[in-house]
Amino acid sequence: MENMRTRRALVFTLLLIFWAPPALRADEGLWLFEAFPKQRLAAKYGIQLSDEFLDRLRLASLRVGASGSFVSPDGLIFTNHHVALDCLQKLSTAEQNYVVNGFWAASQADEKPCPDLEANQLVRIQDVTDRVTAAVRPDASDAEALRQRLAEIARIEKECASATGNRCDVVTLYSGGRYHLYEYKKYTDLRMVFAPETDIGFFGGDPDNFTYPRYCLDIAFLRAYENGRPARTPHYLSFSREGVKDGEVIFVSGNPGTTGRLMTVAQLEFMRDHYYPLIHRRLASLIRTLEKYSAQSKENERVAHDNLFSQQNSYKAYTGFLAGLRNPKIMELKRAEERKLRDAVEADADRRARFGGAWDAVAGAYQKFRDYYKSYWLLESSPHRGTDLLRIARDVLRLSEERLKPNDQRLREYRDSALPSLEQQLYSPAPITDSMEAAVLADYFEFLRSELGAEDAVVKAILNGRSAQQAAQEYVSTSRLKDVAERKRLAGDAEAVRRSEDGMLRLARILDGPARQLRKRYEDEVEAVLNSSAAKIAQARFAIFGQEAYPDATFTLRLTYGAVRGYKDRKGRWVPYATTFDGLYKRATGKPPYRLPKRWLEARSRLNLKTPFNFVSTADTHGGNSGSPTVNARGEIVGILFDGNIESLPNRFVYTEEQARSVHVATQGIIEALDKVYGAHRLLAELGFK
Repeated sequence: MENMRTRRALVFTLLLIFWAPPALRADEGLWLFEAFPKQRLAAKYGIQLSDEFLDRLRLASLRVGASGSFVSPDGLIFTNHHVALDCLQKLSTAEQNYVVNGFWAASQADEKPCPDLEANQLVRIQDVTDRVTAAVRPDASDAEALRQRLAEIARIEKECASATGNRCDVVTLYSGGRYHLYEYKKYTDLRMVFAPETDIGFFGGDPDNFTYPRYCLDIAFLRAYENGRPARTPHYLSFSREGVKDGEVIFVSGNPGTTGRLMTVAQLEFMRDHYYPLIHRRLASLIRTLEKYSAQSKENERVAHDNLFSQQNSYKAYTGFLAGLRNPKIMELKRAEERKLRDAVEADADRRARFGGAWDAVAGAYQKFRDYYKSYWLLESSPHRGTDLLRIARDVLRLSEERLKPNDQRLREYRDSALPSLEQQLYSPAPITDSMEAAVLADYFEFLRSELGAEDAVVKAILNGRSAQQAAQEYVSTSRLKDVAERKRLAGDAEAVRRSEDGMLRLARILDGPARQLRKRYEDEVEAVLNSSAAKIAQARFAIFGQEAYPDATFTLRLTYGAVRGYKDRKGRWVPYATTFDGLYKRATGKPPYRLPKRWLEARSRLNLKTPFNFVSTADTHGGNSGSPTVNARGEIVGILFDGNIESLPNRFVYTEEQARSVHVATQGIIEALDKVYGAHRLLAELGFK
């Protein structure tokens, strides 16, 4: 009986927290710049943000792999070491390993071009909801309505791109309740300026990832060029001379990845029981393969470093997501939220008629999806995870075919508006290593066989009587797609692609027919229902609880805020807001992943060991925010976001702030390191410190 009373009290408390009036809620919100809650901020913290503040921060912020910002008028970009890691890996050779040794351009002439990195600056936002929704015929089925919306979106994007020369993306918000056109200025010539050694950039390695306290100099500087010269970037952020302070209100501008806070309970249960466990198993398998490959030689370790880091990072993230969905408290909170909304809909005849069947429609769609979600994810959604050659082969195959269709009938990623960015990736001269490609493909084939069965038609066609290792080696060794000129030739000739005996193209053709069928089925049975029914749920939420709401993240620009604040850990111990250099040296053991670079050992006596290094805040962030500038109320950079603690991962579904924290590098530590460890005086002068 006592346990029942305790449980009821807990649920009641959770409900009070979640349904508290907006002004009393925690620092929740992945806010659109065009709908930032200024009054809510002012009511809680007494800070008034001007439109000029928001415009300057938006124009200084970038999407660059994840997030970043301009920090000088000459195109200097500030982001994370792990965001720039892909570029460092591609610039490295067996003779010069910039991942291990770091990179510092002593002069502008020494700044090295990143092979395929692109930065996007959001310059204009336009609400195109009316135009997109008007394109749907009144008698259209859900599947037809989706195709009509997508066709209209393609037309809008092409008109914008043709008129401006910029990248133009129509962003779906509130599950289809709103559509906004985002126009981006593109910077495609990005060059490496500075990055520290990985031993300090990712100090603590995978064991410390998604934890706190942390001791990482997870920073990098790039530069945007235009016409061979540093870009003129008048909208930039200055570094604070004072740095971050305990209790200070900060703002984080970046591009959080997909969240599921507006998902129905049926969706969350599907993710918990089916989709995420599949992804988790796939990542675990790929990590084992890459670790085994890396252990074979120093060169293999160098080649696989970025790939292994990416998979380990994703695995730990999905571990946290699953822990959140398997937490009964969180699921009860989501059920209570849904019941409250559904009860309010049922209580009104008009709302019941408009919105009442939406939840059951979503649940029905996911019930159908259970029959083929494995095949869909493995063949269409993510077949090329960890492999460049299969991604290239599929793009060559599909681009050659999709170009023959009218723009509004193509797969979304091959529309005219998307082609410049796609082609920059597809025609990248970045090195590709056959041995790693074969190892990853063999793992993929083994995983396909274990999940779909040895008698699955696609599995049998791929292997054709061979072992997974034999098949992978044959596909890779008979491919010429490492040659950029060959990719360009084939991508413009669909007939040549169909006839080609190139090993990777043969593999891509085996996958492509079933993958396209699965994609169409998913779009017709799941995505179409979500666009219709989830949009109705969003409209019901607006009707009942008002317009002060934010949409789920879509890897587009958002603004969050919070306080710099420590917390009590799970054992009740107080964790201070900031770590220091002194803590770094005490944490260092001399062995990976707690080994310091030689120059850091030599610089210890020169450093102020009390300098703040990493810090935490209550800012509401998510994967994709890596590299986000962290600014004070004056718009000055006081840090850069690079992680969250493990308690923050369930924020994908519901925000909490008791223990969940975003983790940042403090500018005090950055300036101290650039000065006394690296002697990076040219960079410090550009940042205004010399």
